[in-house]
Amino acid sequence: MESKENVYRSETQTTKEISQQLPERDELLLTPDEQRIKEAFQDRDWNEIKSADSWVIFKVMAEFVEGFDKLAKIGPCVSIFGSARTKADNPYYKMAEEIAAKLVRHGYGVITGGGPGIMEAGNKGAFEQGGKSVGLNIKLPFEQSSNIYIDPDKSINFDFFFVRKVMFVKYAQGFIVMPGGMGTLDELFEAITLIQTKKIARFPIVLVGRSYWQGLIDWIETVMLGQEHNINPEDMKLINLVDTPTEAVKVIDDFYHKYLLKPNF
Repeated sequence: MESKENVYRSETQTTKEISQQLPERDELLLTPDEQRIKEAFQDRDWNEIKSADSWVIFKVMAEFVEGFDKLAKIGPCVSIFGSARTKADNPYYKMAEEIAAKLVRHGYGVITGGGPGIMEAGNKGAFEQGGKSVGLNIKLPFEQSSNIYIDPDKSINFDFFFVRKVMFVKYAQGFIVMPGGMGTLDELFEAITLIQTKKIARFPIVLVGRSYWQGLIDWIETVMLGQEHNINPEDMKLINLVDTPTEAVKVIDDFYHKYLLKPNF
């Protein structure tokens, strides 16, 4: 009998190799990822495709409508991005909580991804200061569940990452980026790209934690800018790198004071 280890694919197999092997395997032995690959290679007629895509369109529309309806009235807010895996005793958790509290005291609300870790810290800091605490949760097979510090009328659950990212950007007047993983990088570069291409106004982007972010900034400056010239020198000015909650909030305040604007604008 074939061992379980031999049933699952190796890390070096290509998608094409996997797809060729899948029909020969017992359906019950396929992993969820293998099942998705197999379904992607199955022929579907036009009616099946049209029906499935139509339902997706309606689901996407419903998420946009709910998001626009709930967030249109929240007023000036700052989005805080960061890892869902950061524990409450981590210094970055404490920093995110303090940043959120300071933002509220300076007149801003806080938007997070609504989950645990840095997101929980951001919502907690805002909630305990009596400020607006918004949570844009995403349904995932692991990690993500809504934290308890979100205002009940400002909690939204999403199925689609791209709809959620629109809400992060559309209703924020600035972005605080704490240490995080792939999702945090996705949110960071989404904001940078939209500002760089002038699809949204130039809002401040603050990376917190030099020891965490400096390597990435050095690579962008040395390779992306210096060697390959894939960005302009002005693009580096879109990013602010700081180490403390006071510095992070000061970047937001200084940006708006320069334009004689306050959080009640």
